[in-house]
Amino acid sequence: MSRRPPAVVTGLGLVTAAGCGREATWSAVRAGRPTAGPDPALAALPVSLSCRVPALDHPVLRRRGSAHLDPVDRFALVAVAQALEQAGLVPEEWDGSRVAVVTAGSVGGALTQDTAITRLRERGPEFVSPYYLTGHLVNMACANIALRFGVTGPTLFTSTACASGTTALGLARDLLASAQCDIALVCGAEAAITPLVVTGFAQLGALSGTGSRPFDATRDGFVIAEGAGALVLERTEHAAARGARPLARFIGYGASTDAHHLVAPHPGGRGAEQAVRVALDDAGVGAEDVDHVNAHGTSTRQNDEIEAGVLRRVFPHRPPVTSAKGALGHTLGASGVIEAALTVLALVEDTVPPTAGLSETEAAMDIDVVSGTARPHTSSVAVSNSFGFGGHNAVAVLARA
Repeated sequence: MSRRPPAVVTGLGLVTAAGCGREATWSAVRAGRPTAGPDPALAALPVSLSCRVPALDHPVLRRRGSAHLDPVDRFALVAVAQALEQAGLVPEEWDGSRVAVVTAGSVGGALTQDTAITRLRERGPEFVSPYYLTGHLVNMACANIALRFGVTGPTLFTSTACASGTTALGLARDLLASAQCDIALVCGAEAAITPLVVTGFAQLGALSGTGSRPFDATRDGFVIAEGAGALVLERTEHAAARGARPLARFIGYGASTDAHHLVAPHPGGRGAEQAVRVALDDAGVGAEDVDHVNAHGTSTRQNDEIEAGVLRRVFPHRPPVTSAKGALGHTLGASGVIEAALTVLALVEDTVPPTAGLSETEAAMDIDVVSGTARPHTSSVAVSNSFGFGGHNAVAVLARA
């Protein structure tokens, strides 16, 4: 079987609890600075910590129709606008039929749904907004991106829980490899910090009331977060023809399913390990070639222990590992794209960020998790892991441009 050609990353955008833009987010992650704080909207719940995006103000949101958008769509539009600007792409000048959009998320417009349910219950059906469905449906971030930027090529939404963002990257790479498009806008976006969603995770025992501490001996759950990440992927020859300077290369992708449990990972990490090995094979690199791992690292007892076992088996040379969730919280379906973007920045800047909140790695894990301060480290190849409820596993392999 012939290997798929790599795609190149020419732009990225980030909207997170650390701020609006690459610089704000990267600064917090590189400094190991947590963004979690008490959330008044969750005050009546057992767990009230969250990582919320600060107020957004961006030109793309000043256009007509933006006032009715759910936060998830607003996050997505801003992240994509940032990525296009860095890539030097002007939508008014492109052939929209050669551009694709692939978005990722878990719950769609959760705030829009909550508002509509409250109005229906308390005031009656005539008070439910006509914008309810277009704010709530999970594909609407994708639709809004296509509409706003004039994309008429393939547009897809993917949901594999917390693996969604990386799944979207893999699908976009396949669209490019099959020549269905020259440019793919990949965006993971999530705005799920509502009392009902938070209660659901709390009832599963997945949330921490004290802060995210991935791989730490005292970890006790994640902090729910919102935000968006966007990557512009291009066919290598297309980027070269327009004189674009790639930030990194997307060289491999692997996916698998545990078929074990609806929310618990396979205790032996069977599916996760399979996805990592498939991704490496797809990239045409050996495990020993990997210089850095951006771990899924949720800060839950089970996930981190199992992922550490996978990393220990696949990468016995102990490449430096980090998890961004200590700083940014867990953005659920958006996390794969956000963390792929952070992996690109780590490759570009020859550094591995620390894992915020980590004081002491659990001894039995025996992996090299960076803590305290960022570590200067030149990487040629890096892996970004994403694992989700339902047993979904997705892994991206990125390389220096």
